[in-house]
Amino acid sequence: MVNLSSLSFFQNLRIDKNNKQFAVIGLGRFGRAVAGTLQRQGYDVLCVDADEEKVAQILSDRIATHARQLDSTQPAALKEAGVFEQDTVIVAIGNYVQESIITTLNVKEGGVPHVVAKASSEIHVKLLKKVGADLVVFPEHEMGCELARSLTQPGILERFELDPENSIVEVVTPEAFEGKTIAELRLRSTYGLNVLAVSQDGKFEINPIPTKRLEKGTAMVVIGCNQNIKRLPL
Repeated sequence: MVNLSSLSFFQNLRIDKNNKQFAVIGLGRFGRAVAGTLQRQGYDVLCVDADEEKVAQILSDRIATHARQLDSTQPAALKEAGVFEQDTVIVAIGNYVQESIITTLNVKEGGVPHVVAKASSEIHVKLLKKVGADLVVFPEHEMGCELARSLTQPGILERFELDPENSIVEVVTPEAFEGKTIAELRLRSTYGLNVLAVSQDGKFEINPIPTKRLEKGTAMVVIGCNQNIKRLPL
């Protein structure tokens, strides 16, 4: 999840205009997904794993043009493979904590400017940050939180947390709002929320006018504090 805690990392990526070379270490489901997405976007991706079969499979599936089988806990092997020459390295060895931490440390000490590491637990997150990871992701935790929110608040389709207290959410237009205009709803004074967009014929209308009438089966995007969002009649 992208939020204020990761803002500085992505600001640095934007400043580094030459950030075009990526390496992915660890070719499990997460690593394959990252490598495949980068490759489809036209980026040069170097894939690394200790398992020779996973390396062969990633080449066979054409997920990457460069893949090496090596032990990422060995700095010399990483250097020889060209990992230290990459702009951004994603350490996707989430289920092997010791290997993940040593690899992250090796990559940072090798001079890679941007290092992202996948964690498998809260303590793993702390350890990865200690050894210098620029950004730590904990996808299982984030997916679990998102699932819990979806089950308890099915009217919320998407959520972007700005900070622990405020969010931007896409919600199903409440039945109580159907047929009313944005002005009539007085969302700002009644709920403390601002409308950013409403859906129309499968597309979103940004900054809708106050006379925009809400219809059944549409969605709306609002911004505000989480306590106020919970007050919506979803």
